[in-house]
Amino acid sequence: MATGTIKTIRDDKGFGFITPDGSTGRNDIFFHATSVTNTTFDTLQEGQRVEFTEEPDPRDPSRRRAVNVELMDED
Repeated sequence: MATGTIKTIRDDKGFGFITPDGSTGRNDIFFHATSVTNTTFDTLQEGQRVEFTEEPDPRDPSRRRAVNVELMDED
């Protein structure tokens, strides 16, 4: 699984963006609320660390999206 940091959360729309580790910030990855697996979307906050799997976006295969988004332990 890839890792990254939640950059943006849009509670009102049910989606957000993750900045993958090692990214320059221009490669943020979209994720939908239904992709969150080990917590609820409304508990996520900007700046939290997550693990995720990348896959092509079915609406636009030239773009990537995050699925199986899991909040990482903050030990």
